[in-house]
Amino acid sequence: MPDAAKQQVIDAPQTKDSFEDYLLQSGKVDRKKLAQLSIKSRTSGKDFIDTLVKNKIISEEELTRIRGEFYSLTYVDLQSYSVPREILDLLPQSAIAMYKFVPFAFDGKILKVAITDPTNLTALEALDFFAQKKHYIVEIYITSIAGFQHAISQSKDLSREVGLALEDIAEREKAIAEKREKQLSDKTKESEKVISEAPISKIVDVIVKHAIEEKASDIHIEPGEHDLRVRYRIDGVLQNSLVVPKSVHPAIVSRIKILSNLKIDETRLPQDGRFHLQMGKVSVDFRVSTLPTVNGEKVVLRILDKSSGVPTLDDLGIWGRKKALVEDSLKISHGMVLVTGPTGSGKSTTLSSVLTKLNKISVNIVTLEDPVEYYIEGVNQSQVKPEIGMTFASGLRSILRQDPNIVMVGEIRDKETAELAVHAALTGHLVFSTLHTNDAVGAIPRLIDMGVDHFLVVASLNLVVAQRLVRKLCLECRKPIVLPEESAAPIRKDLEIVPKTDLESLELKKLKVFQAKGCNACGGTGYKGRLGIYEVLQVSKAIQDLIMEKESGQKLYEQASKEGFVTMKQDGYIKALQGHTTIEEVIRVTKT
Repeated sequence: MPDAAKQQVIDAPQTKDSFEDYLLQSGKVDRKKLAQLSIKSRTSGKDFIDTLVKNKIISEEELTRIRGEFYSLTYVDLQSYSVPREILDLLPQSAIAMYKFVPFAFDGKILKVAITDPTNLTALEALDFFAQKKHYIVEIYITSIAGFQHAISQSKDLSREVGLALEDIAEREKAIAEKREKQLSDKTKESEKVISEAPISKIVDVIVKHAIEEKASDIHIEPGEHDLRVRYRIDGVLQNSLVVPKSVHPAIVSRIKILSNLKIDETRLPQDGRFHLQMGKVSVDFRVSTLPTVNGEKVVLRILDKSSGVPTLDDLGIWGRKKALVEDSLKISHGMVLVTGPTGSGKSTTLSSVLTKLNKISVNIVTLEDPVEYYIEGVNQSQVKPEIGMTFASGLRSILRQDPNIVMVGEIRDKETAELAVHAALTGHLVFSTLHTNDAVGAIPRLIDMGVDHFLVVASLNLVVAQRLVRKLCLECRKPIVLPEESAAPIRKDLEIVPKTDLESLELKKLKVFQAKGCNACGGTGYKGRLGIYEVLQVSKAIQDLIMEKESGQKLYEQASKEGFVTMKQDGYIKALQGHTTIEEVIRVTKT
């Protein structure tokens, strides 16, 4: 029974101040920072524990471990634990969701349950009630919110939930068919529409929520000739998730169009929209795009998690000399910095990280984005709306009347926007933007091709960053191997021209890398999360001279190499040798 554990929690000191003292004694938190966050949480009314985690003062797992010590509860890491569904079904799913506790082991007599909040006595009382009713002996542990969410996500089978909704549709359609046989009328047709809406809403909700839980970046809803396929893009790779009957396709598309304020009856033209969803403490925006195909409308939903913080340059993977070059370019009061790469390569995230670094009370930063992916406090962020004439070009003209110090334009797409950005850089503004090019050197001929004069490129361009995203190896299951010589030779040759400072602590004679193996922590993929690989081109005096002489991109690259330029592929190889990713991932994203 949980009475003893509940009493243990009650007897432990529970005031916020006493836990703060215990946290200080642990040596894991700085006294000054802790005091500041304590005041911040009280004045804002936000939970103190959430404030600690969100401000990255201490990791969520370490904080949970310390809370366990404080309340005399054993910590269990459920993120690396596979909980059988039959164990999860021992307690009502509604109670698990409401009280945020989760059963994770049962030997027929003793039920082990992990709680997330030891101060929630209502949850402990509910657990006591279920234990008495089922005659269980309950042992209480503590786990993090992340561990709790990982455990319960295992019980949420996408096919199972959607299958139940489809069964509901089938039963309702059967009822309608029986009714139609008796009486065919307009009222019957209307009831058919109303009856079918509820399970369709359920299917869309399940698809969307499951994508968020799986940390997918996109949802692809694709009609085939005979069925409807749903795929998620997770860590940059599309994965099959669900196949449902083609008959529900029009209703699912209509439901998404209603959420996105799109025209339901327009199926011949592409449409774009967006909608917002709040899932607990997670705030998510969805950018929706529809495209007519021969089998019906395809829908893609881009998931934009507004509640996630802006990562730092170190978090992104901009390290060493590259980081120094980027930071040096931020000290210049005017000029242009470009970030290049294909769609979905993380360009907007890099720019948001840079803007966060520049964000000060004395600086006026104005952005023009499509869409606004990261909300940065203190930065004036604008959304492009082409349907009302608010384009990058027209918006940039207005921004320059707002007395900005720093301007960020989401993308340079045409000659007008390029010329406005260049002139802004020449008139005392620091301008950031993105371009769609394959590499950093390619940004220069791309600007010239858009109609920007050579001398204006020379006068305005400070730095170009090109990037791709690779999947990060799961640290729990990665496996070290030594590359055979036939594979190691071309990599060693590629790294020969890399500056020695970038190759510190790496052994090139015998190349050791890591393989993706797969475990519970990474869902069997061997990868968890993503990391950027970069090339950073500083527009030096020698490169400026080559631009004025209208030399080719190859000549620009050769000069950059003499100055220590490291390509994306070389950066990827270095990160693979450091154990962050695999050689296969680097080749996958850099092949041309």
